[in-house]
Amino acid sequence: MQGAFTENDLSHVVSADKAHVWHHLFQHKALETADPRIIVEGKGTRVWDQHGKEYLDAVSGGVWTVNVGYGRESIAKAVSDQLVKLCYFAGVAGSIPGALFSEKLISKMPGMTRAYLSSSGSEANEKVFKMVRQISHKKYDGKKYKILYRDRDYHGSTLGAMSATGQEQRVAQYGPFAPGFVKVPHCMEYRKDQLGLENLSGEEFGRACADQIEEVILREGPETVGLLCLEPITAGGGVIEPPVGYWDRVQEICKKYDILLHIDEVVCGVGRTGEWFGYQHFGIKPDFVTMAKGVASGYAAIACTVTTEEIFNIFKDDTSDPMGYFRDISTFGGCTAGPAAALENIRIIEDENLLENVRTLGDRMNASFKAMMEKHAVIGDVRGKGLFQGVELVKDRDTKEPVDEADAQKVVAECGAMGVIIGITNRSIPGFNNTLCFSPALISTAEEIDLICETVDKALSKVFG
Repeated sequence: MQGAFTENDLSHVVSADKAHVWHHLFQHKALETADPRIIVEGKGTRVWDQHGKEYLDAVSGGVWTVNVGYGRESIAKAVSDQLVKLCYFAGVAGSIPGALFSEKLISKMPGMTRAYLSSSGSEANEKVFKMVRQISHKKYDGKKYKILYRDRDYHGSTLGAMSATGQEQRVAQYGPFAPGFVKVPHCMEYRKDQLGLENLSGEEFGRACADQIEEVILREGPETVGLLCLEPITAGGGVIEPPVGYWDRVQEICKKYDILLHIDEVVCGVGRTGEWFGYQHFGIKPDFVTMAKGVASGYAAIACTVTTEEIFNIFKDDTSDPMGYFRDISTFGGCTAGPAAALENIRIIEDENLLENVRTLGDRMNASFKAMMEKHAVIGDVRGKGLFQGVELVKDRDTKEPVDEADAQKVVAECGAMGVIIGITNRSIPGFNNTLCFSPALISTAEEIDLICETVDKALSKVFG
């Protein structure tokens, strides 16, 4: 670790943290008898804590964000240079990095033409919900306002985004939620018994899953449904890749009932799965795409709501209505640090051929975990795409009974003790917080992927024998 703080400096930092910081997703009762972990420095795929302990970060900043790795001086310089020139101006006007980044981003997304910049994934998704509600008033007399979301998917932490979140524990105690949000079933083939589709497989299963969405639409009334909001691959709900045939049928249904399709790429976007965006694996033609996390690899706050010219023109053409434009503002969508960092982030991914690296190493990681199943009966399923992988742990492969969440957490703790930080479905789905999650940086090497897998192997042996 370079430039380590002195012991006295760090003692003060720890004291200040314990006295004043409210951490995310954390029960602070534990800090009455222990110190918080302070991450002091990061370089490449490694981070160091206040004790100088080095970790290989297999989750890109804890929440699948630092796609191009830590310590990228060129991104820091791009941000610094831009902030000196112009740090901020409200989004009612343009900026040089905002325009150039939007142009570059759209070049990676055939069929899309417009980008609305904001600060977080939750906010980006809220923009879509507001657009759809306004479109309902402009085109359908306010009747086509309902928003469908999928069980196990996650779309953010604001009240609107939580209204569209299919993870019961994430939303517990925060209701009542916004009206007009309706859940559709998940499409997880490993848990197809939950869907009543245990006798189906392959494309037949995938299309049947999509048909269950149509059943919800018919129950609600197609004339009331305006949007279907889905992750291309479910992330925090268990790293669930939709089955063959699913996306084709979903798009048929949306077209049949005049329902807009929103793909939430907050986790999958900007290279994580081996394409620029997760939806590009499946031939999807969305009406909206949202993204955040990896857009600038955590070097600055930025999120994007991307849409088509057809959607954009709904808000542009109605000049007779003074309320007809999209009446929305994101204060820090006007900060130039975000697009400046994001533009350099894309350049790095292009110049270092990181998409190919993700595809190659993703296959390596997936194969390693599947090979591990011969040794560890506790591994029930391995799934994912690119450097976005999940390993579901079960007590019995035949019954698929999940391991206890506490035991799955022990695997995470053992990996951490051995110097590798991994993720887990965390208090999201009652009884099913049993999937280990992996999203190492796009710059990872084969040796680092092997180290992650070897560490998981050892941790499973220690926890389960």
